[in-house]
Amino acid sequence: MFSRTLLASLVGTTAIMAQAAPMDKSDALANTPYFNQTDSGFDLTFSPKHYRTLETQVNGKTVKFRAFEKIVYVQHPVEVDYQTLNIYVPEAYFENGSINGFNANTAPIFLPNSVGGYMPAKAATYDKKGFGSSDKPNAIVTALSKGYVVASVGARGRTLEKDGKYTGKAPAVIIDLKSAVRYLHANDAVMPGDANKIISNGTSAGGALSALLGASGDHADYEAYFASLGAAKASDSIFAVSAYCPITNLEHADMAYEWEFNGINDYRRMDMSRLNANSYNDRSQAPAMIEGTLNAEEIAISNELKAAFPAYLNSLNLKDAKGQALTLDKEGNGSFKEYVKQVMVRAADKYHKQGNDLSGIKWLTLGKGGVSDMDWNSYLHAEKRMKSPPAFDALNLSSGENNLFGTETINNRYFTAFSLAKSQEKGDKAKLMAEPEVIKLMNAMNYIETSPTQHWRVRAGTRDRDTSHAISAILAIKLSMAGKNVDYETPWGVPHSGDYDLEELFNWTDSISR
Repeated sequence: MFSRTLLASLVGTTAIMAQAAPMDKSDALANTPYFNQTDSGFDLTFSPKHYRTLETQVNGKTVKFRAFEKIVYVQHPVEVDYQTLNIYVPEAYFENGSINGFNANTAPIFLPNSVGGYMPAKAATYDKKGFGSSDKPNAIVTALSKGYVVASVGARGRTLEKDGKYTGKAPAVIIDLKSAVRYLHANDAVMPGDANKIISNGTSAGGALSALLGASGDHADYEAYFASLGAAKASDSIFAVSAYCPITNLEHADMAYEWEFNGINDYRRMDMSRLNANSYNDRSQAPAMIEGTLNAEEIAISNELKAAFPAYLNSLNLKDAKGQALTLDKEGNGSFKEYVKQVMVRAADKYHKQGNDLSGIKWLTLGKGGVSDMDWNSYLHAEKRMKSPPAFDALNLSSGENNLFGTETINNRYFTAFSLAKSQEKGDKAKLMAEPEVIKLMNAMNYIETSPTQHWRVRAGTRDRDTSHAISAILAIKLSMAGKNVDYETPWGVPHSGDYDLEELFNWTDSISR
């Protein structure tokens, strides 16, 4: 815990006063020196002496905070610009003050990552915005306004390359996030915030990594990767997970996608091929979109993948809160499908009871008591699918996930037996398949039973078509079956996105943190 003696000693330490102002949109800290660089590498002991004092407005309220930025969280980074933390602390905590019932000792540490598409992501600054523009406060400053210490974390990703070698392939990104958590635990006594209450937050691939971070805390499977980076010798467990639309369970996601979206042949998706490390981190403009229609071969693949999903789903032995089995028959119908549908019905009912008009949606059953049912098939056909099959393990190795599972010398590889068998690539196929142990390291489902993280919040909007809703449902059900505290919803009308309900998110984090 952050000591009162240390707190008193911080009065008069060096500070740079500044007002919150717009910064360079691609890298706000490009010209800022690394916080902890030494002649021999990077010092993993947090120092309170170098910071900026900032203030910004959050919902009409002035929030003052200290910014300790570009902290390299490993001694021997591979990609130093990405393996950093930006730590933001409410100024009140340096004056023996409290916010929202928290103080310098008890404040939870909010740990947002900016990963999307398994791309490399720099640690977000306090004024970072997503695609397009928004006047709403982001998660970082919202957390500060509610008394949280924020540790914004960066990590390597699949497109990074240095000296002719790829440096961010799996499992680099999760190793980096774990190393950052280790830094926080190792410095718990000398910095504000309670490292026993770290709450991760992420969206899309970042949501998957948030879940993986929580599921795999302190697991021995990852231990061999920390020594070469010089990660702190400390715990990498976290207290809670917030995961928006997690792109997880990749080795089963193709089947799940076709179970849900089979029969929808028109697609519209983001052109991930145009994204790289620089363009992803510059989010002032959304990337280009691709539109098309599935051909006969793709429709046949969709049918085959859909047919394979029930066997996988049934192998999980899922049960609902009442202990009733959740299963599918060979056609993909059954109690699991009804479960997913009813989660969405509840979302529609909640949205309706908040005063929103749903009378124009004819495939919803709407009465005096609210929304009671929906036509599943009509719901699915209300919009285009996003991805062509296989949605993730592309036969021509063109997907971002293929790119994720490459090696230092091989850019793209398969990660399912299905796609490897149907490979369109020439040469030694064995070299084009990711190792089972690497695939395992990237899937939160493999670590739920031993996870030390008790609190989970999972969101996947009803308009999300980046992955099947079955994926988030399976994750939530398995967590509940393992005795975890799970808050799972599919917010009505919300597409693939995150941080859209920050008041609800922090009401939840408050409820578990006090």
